[in-house]
Amino acid sequence: MESQINSQAEQTYGYGSDRSWLARLQLKLEADSSGHTRLKNLEFEGPLRIQRPFYPEGGVCHLYLLHPPGGIVSGDKLSISAFGTSGSQSLLTTPSAGKIYGRDSDGVVQGQSVRLHVENGAECEWLPQETIVYRGANAVLDTQVELTGSARFIGWDLVCLGRPAAGEVFDSGRLDQHIRVWRDGRLQLNERLQLEGNSALRTSRAGLNNNNVFGTLLAVGEQWNSALLDALRSRLAAPDFTVTERLGVLLVRYLGDDMNRCRDGMWQAWGLIRPELMARPACIPRIWLT
Repeated sequence: MESQINSQAEQTYGYGSDRSWLARLQLKLEADSSGHTRLKNLEFEGPLRIQRPFYPEGGVCHLYLLHPPGGIVSGDKLSISAFGTSGSQSLLTTPSAGKIYGRDSDGVVQGQSVRLHVENGAECEWLPQETIVYRGANAVLDTQVELTGSARFIGWDLVCLGRPAAGEVFDSGRLDQHIRVWRDGRLQLNERLQLEGNSALRTSRAGLNNNNVFGTLLAVGEQWNSALLDALRSRLAAPDFTVTERLGVLLVRYLGDDMNRCRDGMWQAWGLIRPELMARPACIPRIWLT
């Protein structure tokens, strides 16, 4: 009888292995007759919102995605989707680092799913601030980008394992990170990291080599010229940073122990890539500097 009461209490108050709290945000962006991109549709459920659109560089729509709880706990499932119609120009970012806290005693999965669809002639930038994965988390980060025709895209995913400044090492827990990019139904990039905190992948030289910070910037457009690749390699010092290109996907990677260095390098890379891909200089979102 006591176990039955406890089971009922778990269901009532949201505890237990089947807990699931969904937050959902869906956006649609369209270019108007003047060339300005407008937010034409917004649907949300749970604690996911946006601030009003900003236009610091003319017609490009800057959107700040807000998650008021400030972190993801066991059972949280954040779902973000954005649809950029032909001719739209958008930049999506976040006001602060995301946090994925340690899992509960049931080990319930927690995480975020991002779906970005960019139509022919549209441009989209997905530039969230970093994600901090706490010791003991059971985290899933899944990002999918679907491009059609001449769509252009720049995005990044920056991750810090544990809290090195506080002496917290990611020596327990799990991270499942998946990044996929399609163009016209053809898979151009498919990367997956399945990391256990106590695994050799985190500690070995063939893996993360005990580093806590890693990041990937990807840019997808037309063929890249060698001068840009040379400029990126000259600006971003090896071995922390690497630059590669394949099937039209340009990749800038960081592996090290300094999120400030990772972030600064990605900003510099973005500053070189954006004028080449989107014919306009990088415009730092104001929220990054507050």
